[in-house]
Amino acid sequence: MIGALAGCAGQETPAASPENGSQSMVPEAAAKITAEKVVQVSEVHPETGMTLIEGPTFGPDGGLFVVDVTAPPGDPKVHKIDVDAQTSEGIYTDDAGVYTSAQFSPQDGRLYLTDFLGGKITSITAGGKDPQTVFAGEVEGAPMKLDDLAFDEDGHLFLSDTTGHDGPAAKAQGRIIRIDKDTSEPTVLAKDLPAPNGISFTEDFTGLWISQYSDNRIDYFGLSEDRTAVTASHPGVHFSGGRSQIDSNAVDADGNIYQAVHGQPSIFIYSPEGRHLGTVSVPPADAEGLSSATNVAIKPGTSEAYLTVSGADGGFVYSFEALGTGIRQSNGG
Repeated sequence: MIGALAGCAGQETPAASPENGSQSMVPEAAAKITAEKVVQVSEVHPETGMTLIEGPTFGPDGGLFVVDVTAPPGDPKVHKIDVDAQTSEGIYTDDAGVYTSAQFSPQDGRLYLTDFLGGKITSITAGGKDPQTVFAGEVEGAPMKLDDLAFDEDGHLFLSDTTGHDGPAAKAQGRIIRIDKDTSEPTVLAKDLPAPNGISFTEDFTGLWISQYSDNRIDYFGLSEDRTAVTASHPGVHFSGGRSQIDSNAVDADGNIYQAVHGQPSIFIYSPEGRHLGTVSVPPADAEGLSSATNVAIKPGTSEAYLTVSGADGGFVYSFEALGTGIRQSNGG
């Protein structure tokens, strides 16, 4: 079994010693959670040879929005899912966008999309209309390869620039970038990172959890009070995934981290202290044709969690019961 090693030991509980009746400490086992299929969103595209569903986020009307990273022009690149009716409809496409994440802005209520190859941010309405370029171009003289995004409480945008994602791990070139909501001015908060992918605020917005794709670890970045600078950073969780690598992440109201994985259809859940609390997997009968679980969203105010899963069998949304309640930090990115 491919497992995950947290930065701290597992939670310990007392156990009686058979020799003298005294209590010793043994680690509490992580929960094994089986997700249930909700709906198939896409099939493998002949033009690209794959499909990759990403960026789940709930909109104001309760619909679940996802992106298809590898959809060719003309095929839906953004889908809206009715999780109760178990239906999916395409709402947006364009000629060139390669969208890897999605989240609704608390400032204007529009859906923001990161374009991996275009290095830009596009926003659309919840109905898939009126596309606008929010930011494009180089930052400090270097282009961006945008992966995930997160909004703070004020509407400022935080991005993972995963430059170096496809290169040698030793060449750490990735960055964390902040885009000001009023001026659109970019600020590099951290650089020389090993292909950062997932980015989520802690439950109290005082820090960020950053999934470092090339190093298979989740780093903690403490932020200044105004969230314009990183004040401290350290590795928080080390993931032992064999050939699989960590992808996007999310955080629930209790501060637990939900870490998605590229290379196996599973989600790994960690406490804020780094304990491995649980593993969410698709049913064994489904696993053979699915190779990744890229992202997860927990419906705000509930424990209804939905993960995006893809592979040779197509792109799907699965559901499971989260360990904590959904908040903004677990709704998109």
